[in-house]
Amino acid sequence: MDNYLVELTGISKSFPGVKALDNVNLTLKPGEVVGLLGENGAGKSTLMKVLSGVIQKDEGSIKIKGQEVNFSSPKEAEGAGIAIIHQELNLCRHLTVAENIFLTREQTKFGILSERKSNSKAKEILDSLNLDIKPSDIVGSLQVSKQQMVEISKALSIDSDIIIMDEPTSALTEKEIDELFRIIKHLKAQNKGIIYISHRLEELVHIVDRVTILRDGQYITTMDYKPELLPQVITHMVGREIKDKFPKVHCDIGEEVFSVKNLSTPNGVKAVNFSVKQGEIVAFAGLMGAGRSELVRAIFGADKKTSGETYLKGEAITIKSPRDAIRHGIYCVPEDRKKDGLCIKMSVKHNITLPNLDMTATLDVINKQKESNLCAKIIGKLGIRTPSQEQLVKNLSGGNQQKIVVGKWLARDAKVIFFDEPTRGIDVAAKIEIYNLMNQLKEQGIAVIYVSSELPEVLGLSDRVLVMCNGSLKADLKTEETNQEEVLFYATQYEATEVS
Repeated sequence: MDNYLVELTGISKSFPGVKALDNVNLTLKPGEVVGLLGENGAGKSTLMKVLSGVIQKDEGSIKIKGQEVNFSSPKEAEGAGIAIIHQELNLCRHLTVAENIFLTREQTKFGILSERKSNSKAKEILDSLNLDIKPSDIVGSLQVSKQQMVEISKALSIDSDIIIMDEPTSALTEKEIDELFRIIKHLKAQNKGIIYISHRLEELVHIVDRVTILRDGQYITTMDYKPELLPQVITHMVGREIKDKFPKVHCDIGEEVFSVKNLSTPNGVKAVNFSVKQGEIVAFAGLMGAGRSELVRAIFGADKKTSGETYLKGEAITIKSPRDAIRHGIYCVPEDRKKDGLCIKMSVKHNITLPNLDMTATLDVINKQKESNLCAKIIGKLGIRTPSQEQLVKNLSGGNQQKIVVGKWLARDAKVIFFDEPTRGIDVAAKIEIYNLMNQLKEQGIAVIYVSSELPEVLGLSDRVLVMCNGSLKADLKTEETNQEEVLFYATQYEATEVS
């Protein structure tokens, strides 16, 4: 008989208007990593919330180390040795790193809160992960990738036998991913069990023993994971064969649509020049911290710039705020959708129509029928999975949230759209939908500019690759004439001459 750490049998869970889980099974053994796979909305995160006590199941059985349990809170699950790293960062941005790591488990001395003890223990954890983060750093001041590592540190600070990792690498650099995999292998050697959710299927081969696949809230199969089985895994996930991971359309290159000259910012972007023409998609590549997102935010008016000129169809325009950018038909899908792209406590309808109030109002009064029609059009166009327009965005999967961030701009007369890490944390089928959307915009003559940390995606979709390093533009490469090795070469040229 197998000695399981976790046995989930016949788990079902319904929310108003949707059955999120329907008779789902999963097992986990000591010293094993099980990959939990499926499209956005398949029920992966819901299943893990059931296991970790965040929500309660409607039906089914949960056994931990052979004992049946029914957790009524995350605290109870934590007490049973379960730690979870959530997909969406669950940190208090105004607190320090140490305060976040030990939140609800504050370190005391003689019954009094001890900042020194908290910082000392936090430093031990951070050092074990080889992280360049100080316990006294304010979390809100850190890059998204470092915030993700704080989230991981927080989970590992609990001496747990069962660790759930929900998209832990979505905001990490290659070096940080390697460190995480080293930690996972160390935890396996200690007989810890890990449930690992990821849409980066290629990375699973380094750590995963088995995979359990869900689709539309239902259990599909459990199977060993090997690289040669990847096409079979994808078919199980989406219910059909995916033949082209990076659909690309070729268009005639037309006139210049958008250009930036000599743009610099206080946070390290240095004299960047580039342009985009009709019929092309331009990608910004580079390592984490290269300045790509900072450049996009400065162009969009979200951050200040110290110098630089912006041109739209050859005419100089002034952008001092996102309002100015939007007025000129320049839109941005931001890197952090939860923080900068959504009002997560509002409905799907209100998130889509919020930047389009001028299109849904009659005599300055919101016309509910126009509002509903606009929302229905976007939901249909992007295939957003939601039980209704009134569903709160926070209750949707990450992929459907991302579609809403994109969709709210599609009603407007766009001339330039920036996509900053648009496929981070979404499944392979949802990625292809985003790629197809970008291709449609390209065919319409809209300037499409996107930032991505995934080089296969960059080379598979873009027409040109602009490589940044240390805030400077190092190379402007035609995609069909370059490869990953050349892109990485320029991405690490800290002393190379900038492209002017």
